[in-house]
Amino acid sequence: MKNGCFILDAHCHIYPAAIAAKAAAAIGTFYDHHSSCTGTAEEIIEINKEAGIDMSLVQSAATVPHQVASINEFIAATVNKHPEHFVGFGTLHPDSENSEREIEQLIALGLRGVKIHNDFIRVAVDDARMDKIYRLCAEAHLPILLHTGDSRYDFTNPNRMERVLAANPDLTVIGAHFGGWSVWEDASTRLAKFDNLIVDCSSSTAYISPDFARELVRRYGAHRVMFGSDFPFNHPAEELERTLALGLTDEENRLVLGENAKRLLRIEK
Repeated sequence: MKNGCFILDAHCHIYPAAIAAKAAAAIGTFYDHHSSCTGTAEEIIEINKEAGIDMSLVQSAATVPHQVASINEFIAATVNKHPEHFVGFGTLHPDSENSEREIEQLIALGLRGVKIHNDFIRVAVDDARMDKIYRLCAEAHLPILLHTGDSRYDFTNPNRMERVLAANPDLTVIGAHFGGWSVWEDASTRLAKFDNLIVDCSSSTAYISPDFARELVRRYGAHRVMFGSDFPFNHPAEELERTLALGLTDEENRLVLGENAKRLLRIEK
């Protein structure tokens, strides 16, 4: 524990080496930003070793239904190869006809949650097609990590997330990017009241002031915020440095940097 406490990066995308650089570049293009890293598991391991990050939650999101099985198998194989470094989330797709079987396979693979990026697939989070996925995740006690927020679109913004959280009180939702990328104020105003929401701080601290980021941690409650980098979009070491500079208390840092993720993901360290 180089930094004095257990640290888990709760938001990392990884890709097979053959396509990683291309995938990382595509993400950068989507957000009009040059991705900082290339997106391989090996790259994360080296970065984390240098930065003092103990583990990473790795995942990738299917953009079409036929990608689900191969992505889940890749994430599980990577975690199994490096269990001391990674814990994994699988993915599902709202247009899949086999979601029940896919979630069974996801669980059998040892994956501990589900990631969906609704802006990529252009399906609103409160679209009826998502209802089955929410039900399956709730029944299986699997948290679902959703990309949340984008002022350019209206698939994942706080008005829609509010409806999802109210309609699914038994579902644990991780709202990426403080619950609403680029719409942070609206997200915290609408969503902090929901006990079934956890947020990560990925792709946020580089774009808002430290004072506002610290305020967001306290609006949600430090017990409901997780550190995340959004690798390869951002560099984990740089994101950690910004998070450590927010001026949180030692106890807030302990919770945000790792203890909340450890509890949610059932990690024994």
